[in-house]
Amino acid sequence: MNNKRIVIKVGTSTLTHDTGKINLKRIEKLVQVISDLMNMGHEVILVSSGAIGVGVGKLGLTEKPSSTRQKQALAAIGQASLMSIYEKFFKEYGYNTGQVLLTKFVLDDEARYTSAKNAFNTMLEYGVIPIVNENDVISSYEIEFGDNDTLSAYVSTLVDANLLIIMSDIDGFYNGNPNDADSHIIPIIEEITDEIRNCAGGEGTRRGTGGMITKLNAAELVCPCGIDMVITNGNNPNNLYKIVNSEPVGTLFRASSKK
Repeated sequence: MNNKRIVIKVGTSTLTHDTGKINLKRIEKLVQVISDLMNMGHEVILVSSGAIGVGVGKLGLTEKPSSTRQKQALAAIGQASLMSIYEKFFKEYGYNTGQVLLTKFVLDDEARYTSAKNAFNTMLEYGVIPIVNENDVISSYEIEFGDNDTLSAYVSTLVDANLLIIMSDIDGFYNGNPNDADSHIIPIIEEITDEIRNCAGGEGTRRGTGGMITKLNAAELVCPCGIDMVITNGNNPNNLYKIVNSEPVGTLFRASSKK
């Protein structure tokens, strides 16, 4: 098995309970598996949603607010707690973390793009696990990625990843509504056609932002760059072992050109 540079995106619905409170058991298991992948020689970058969701839980709100100013405040409240939890668990498995908060304008500027790329590469050389999120506190419509599926795709191209894994709240990409009995997972997608797009649903979950459309958009960003992408269920972090060993789990969007 060749060692790989892997970007793993984990969504809010994976990191939190239905109450909005943080799911400590699942985060610890995710950290354990990522640490083990690092022990195996892989390099891992974690793109983590959840800051706003954690902020919602900390303040005891019943749902995520819609206004930008409220989201920005909740992101600031939740981000510190989320990073503290990651730092605690990763230290138990012998790894340090580095926080990276990005806005889209950083990657749209050549000098800033190069600076960000160098920072990621240096952290990986040190054996540090970068934990990435959008800088929601200062983001505005003009400079935001909009969702962390898209952010993870941009990060994957920035760091020259071999593989992007999106951990979702369903098992993979279905040919219809996942709740319909006659729908099934499409195990491999070679090309995103209109037919594939028509299979995608709408919005994400109550606690998250993305849906299948944002995941298709992510695949369209990374696959032409020689990066495979897999959608898998985030409820079972052990799936990561199977994916890095090229075992069939979830849906593989195959890169249109190999590195």
